[in-house]
Amino acid sequence: MNSILHSTIIGNGKPLLVLHGVFGMSDNWNTFGKFFSEYFEVHLIDLRNHGRSFHSDDFNYDLMVDDVYQYIQHYKLADVYLSGHSMGGKVAQFFALKYPQLLEKLVVVDVAPKAYPIHHQEIINALKSINFNVVKSRKQADEILSQTIKEEGVKQFLLKNLYWKSDNQLAFRFHLSSIDRNIDFLGKEVLFHHQINIPTLFIKGEKSNYILAADFESIRTHFSNVQIDIIEKAGHWVHAENPADFNQTVLKFLHLEDHL
Repeated sequence: MNSILHSTIIGNGKPLLVLHGVFGMSDNWNTFGKFFSEYFEVHLIDLRNHGRSFHSDDFNYDLMVDDVYQYIQHYKLADVYLSGHSMGGKVAQFFALKYPQLLEKLVVVDVAPKAYPIHHQEIINALKSINFNVVKSRKQADEILSQTIKEEGVKQFLLKNLYWKSDNQLAFRFHLSSIDRNIDFLGKEVLFHHQINIPTLFIKGEKSNYILAADFESIRTHFSNVQIDIIEKAGHWVHAENPADFNQTVLKFLHLEDHL
C-alpha cells in the first residue's frame, strides 16, 4: 500500500495544496487547479479513503493531518499555501494548529471550526443500497440513488466516483464502509489550545448554512489574522457554483503580485 496520498500536480511556483470534502476527490478541483497552475505549483490531493489514495479502516482528522504532513515531507515542500473545503477545511484547520511552521497562508472554504451534527446518513444509506454484483452501469446506479437523493447536483457529485474496478465490476473510489463506520468524527469541533496567527481566509457561500454570521466572532477569536469573504450566488460547493468570484477572491488573498 502506498502511504503517500495520491495527487495531481500542475504548474510551477510556490506550493498550493487543495483538500476536498467528504465523498469528493481531487478531480472535483481540476478547473480550479488549471486556473491556479498559471501562478502556483498546485497539488490536488486525494485524502485517505477517497479518490485514488489508499483505503484504510482508520479514518479521523488526526490521521488525515499526519497524511498531509507526510505528503509535504515526501515532496520536500515549504512555505505551503493550504486550502480545504468542508471536511478538507477542517483538516486544514487541524493542520494549522499542529504544523503552523509549514504554512504560509490558509484558505478555509465553507466550514467553521464549530461542531456539526452528522447529516450524511441518508447519503450513506443510499450508496450502500447499490449492489455492484447486480448494478452494471452508471444509469442503473443513477436510478437507485434517485429514489432517495433528490438533489441532482449531489447525485451527480457522488456518481463521479464510479469507476470500473475490473472489466465487469463497477465500484466507488471512496471507501464507503470506512466512512460509514467512522462518520461521527466528521462533525468534530476544532479545539484551539492557541490562536492561529497564519494569514487565513474563510470563504462562505452566500446560500450555504455551513458558516453563519453568528460564527464570525468565534472565527476571529481563534484566528488572529483572518478575513471572511462571502461569495454571492453560491451554496456549499462555492468553487463550482461561482468559480469566477471564488477564484478571484482566493487569488487576491494569496497576493498574486508576490509571485510574478
